[in-house]
Amino acid sequence: MSLHDSHPSVLQRNDPPALIRAYRGERPARTPVWFMRQAGRSLPEYRELRVGTDMLDACLNPELASEITLQPVRRHGVDAGIFFSDIVIPVRLAGVDVRIVAGRGPVLADPVRTAADVASLPPLDPESLAPIRDAVALTVAELGTTPLIGFAGAPYTLASYLVEGGPSKEQLKTRALMHSDPETWAALLTWCAEITGAFLAAQIETGASAGQLFDSWAGSLSLADYTRHVAPFSAQALGPVRALGVPLVHFGVGTGELLAAMRDIGVDTVGVDWRLPLDEAVRRVGPDVSVQGNIDPALLRAPWPVLEAHILDVLERGRAARAHVVNLGHGVPPDTDPTVLTRVVEFVHANG
Repeated sequence: MSLHDSHPSVLQRNDPPALIRAYRGERPARTPVWFMRQAGRSLPEYRELRVGTDMLDACLNPELASEITLQPVRRHGVDAGIFFSDIVIPVRLAGVDVRIVAGRGPVLADPVRTAADVASLPPLDPESLAPIRDAVALTVAELGTTPLIGFAGAPYTLASYLVEGGPSKEQLKTRALMHSDPETWAALLTWCAEITGAFLAAQIETGASAGQLFDSWAGSLSLADYTRHVAPFSAQALGPVRALGVPLVHFGVGTGELLAAMRDIGVDTVGVDWRLPLDEAVRRVGPDVSVQGNIDPALLRAPWPVLEAHILDVLERGRAARAHVVNLGHGVPPDTDPTVLTRVVEFVHANG
């Protein structure tokens, strides 16, 4: 498996964009910046576009998903688009009954908690990924030299939604299954790795220049549990894309104690949330990976001098790494003033 000749990574091989250079370990002249959840709830143009459309339906409408991906690139001048999707889209495409409930998140009609439940999970038909490929192709055609980052949820986070039946801060049922029935757990995580790996591979094959694996709920795990019961499946999920040669990023929330293990699944860049200073994160992950982060999303509402000082501190601490991509320590809060994000981008570009 290889990238087609018109793939952006092939066309830009001799002169990669700043973001790709940083992911690969180079220090570009200008520090690149993008935001998780930059496409979406904080943008009035997004809210207008989404009127009357279910979230998962929007993700599976190629024209709509492409336009939503492009909106923040146009508005903020960020150094990358992040493919607009949802962590549970591969679950939906496989045929599992999942929907997004306003104010709660993904909810499943029938949670997966037994060996029989796991055995009944349907395989993902490669043809079902056609809307994803179409959306990526539309987006890349409009982005020009700005790279697109592929989006996928890590197997543990997918599994937690399946087992809990919806969002859960502590994943008590999920972690109980992990320990009480290791065989069923391995079968479930294998299924999750296969579908999310195929989902990410479809994006990269079609035109994404990098891929990010999100593990939203991994912060509930001990290092021992993550290393033994989760990391091998995250590595498996990235298997289909490694041979494509694009840089890979891994990010989790509340995962300061897991960073080195997250690095070890085989990525070029580790995302860091706001809880851990970047220089300490670099000490933990070592000199051979780049870092991404970690502006505190709460400070987007602070007076500009406070936010400016914080960004300067993030930039300074990020110099400890081989390369640094500025991002938030998590997603853009929905009540963020979009003009603040634009100002952050301009400030990072001028001072990074």
